[in-house]
Order: sequence, then C-alpha cells, then structure tokens
Amino acid sequence: MLVVAALGGNALLQRGEPQTAQVQRDNVKVAARALAEIVKAGHQLVITHGNGPQVGQLALQCAAFSPNEHHPMDVLGSQTAGMIGYLVEQELGNVLKNELPIATLLTQVVVDQNDPAFQTPTKFIGPVYNKEEAHEKAEKAGWQIAQDGDKWRRVVASPKPTEIPDLQVIKSLVDQKVVVICNGGGGIPVVRDTNNNLQGIEAVIDKDLSTAFLAKQLGADAMVLLTDVEAVYHGFGTPQAKPLHTLTVAESNAMNLPAGSMGPKINAACNFAESGGFSAIGRLSDALALLAGTAGTHIIKEHTA
Repeated sequence: MLVVAALGGNALLQRGEPQTAQVQRDNVKVAARALAEIVKAGHQLVITHGNGPQVGQLALQCAAFSPNEHHPMDVLGSQTAGMIGYLVEQELGNVLKNELPIATLLTQVVVDQNDPAFQTPTKFIGPVYNKEEAHEKAEKAGWQIAQDGDKWRRVVASPKPTEIPDLQVIKSLVDQKVVVICNGGGGIPVVRDTNNNLQGIEAVIDKDLSTAFLAKQLGADAMVLLTDVEAVYHGFGTPQAKPLHTLTVAESNAMNLPAGSMGPKINAACNFAESGGFSAIGRLSDALALLAGTAGTHIIKEHTA
C-alpha cells in the first residue's frame, strides 16, 4: 500500500521535556524504528510531521535575538521543517541501513486568506506556561493565548489547506520509490496574490488536516495518524474512559471533540475515510499494527451490513 503517516509532536518532544537537540534526536530514533516497520512490511511510505513546540521555540529565540524585528510564521515553519526533516531522514536511513532513498521536501501549502480561522486562532505553538505567565507574555508580545489542559500556550490561526503546489514533485518521488518526508508542520503556509504569485502568510496549518489533504491528492491507500495515546477514547480523562476500536464518520462527528485535543485528528481521519481510504489513529509504537487493524481506532465511512 501507499501509506501516509503523520508524526505527532510526541515524536520529537514529550510534554515537559527540555527542547534540546539531543532530546529531540533521541525521540526521533524511536519514531524511526516504528516507521521502518511499515517500510520493511513492503509498503510505500510518505511521512508528515508536526512542529508546534519547535516553531514556538524558534519564535522565542528569534524574538530574544532581535526583539524589534518580526519573524513571520511561514519562514519559521520552513526552518523547523528543514530541521525535523533532517532528523527523521537521517535516523530512518540509519534504521533501514540506507538501502532506500529518502528525501525531505520543504512543502508550500496554499490557504485562503479569507479563511475564518484567521479570526479565531486555535493552533497551539511553543512551550506551556501557567496562567499568570502566559497572560504576561501575551500582553508583552501581542500574542493570543488559550488554555491547553491545565496549562496555557500561544495560539495562531490554522486555516484549511486548499492546494499543494509541490504535489507533482512529491508524486514523482513516490513513483521513484523514494520515502518522502513532506508537508512538515502542515506545510509552509502561503497564499496566491492577484498575480497568482505565492507569498507567505502568518499561520500554522493543522498537520493532520494537511496530511489528509495530501493523502487524498496522492491517492494513498492508507493514512495513519501517530500520537502518544493508544486510541480515541470515550470519556477520555475520566475513570470510565474506554478505547474505541472502530468509529464511523457520523459517530466521530457526534463526539464533538475540542479543537485543542483529538478533534483535529478525528476531523482529518473522517476527511480521508469519506474518500474511501483506510484511516487510523493510534500510538506511534503501534504503527504497523494500525495498518493491520489490530490496534488503535479505525475511522470508517459507515458500518457495512
């Protein structure tokens, strides 16, 4: 199968871990071993990944270095996509004994500058803060912030992807049996101006929604969204919580999960499942089992009789 696999932020950084290069490399080594199992099973693989913690950290570093200069999110996104792609490419190559070609592609993704998401930012980036510290930083830097669990984080707009200008390049690489790492951080957010030229815009595209969009454009057979929980749960965080093995699109939509948690993954999985593709959400370490249908949550178009 042609499999598109999305690495969640946990692939690089667990909540509360220091954002050092070594910590992120160590986490990528774990992710690479799980992804390598998909390739070893004979599947073609396209990899996407998030960049929330990294793009937030980079924004803080840039602000500390030049506090009077604004560093746009599209530029920061391209920098993090290069860094993360490099780590994934190298560690996956090491696990696979460099027997397969692997390429990282900085990927521009077009959004609509009139997308209502620009009016209601929801995408978390950067480190977590307590409430007082978050409000202090927001007032000083002009951020918008929102609660993320028991902490607070910066939020930015997360518009929907509408086009991948680099799609033909990705297809060409796939046709040549290259393992492609692309759409990093959801892709570099760009818009088309009145002359049809591309230019960056201040946003972070949701990685999972962008992954589903890419998977459909590629005609992929399967999409797996890899995270740090074993499945989608009913009553997550309560004593009655139980993992759900299968959900239809209608059942998934009825769950009404919040935008800051499993919501984007469910929406993306439904989006791909509606096109007839195999769609699953689960733990990174269960990547191959997700494809076999023996782990995680599988989103299906509807129940068969």
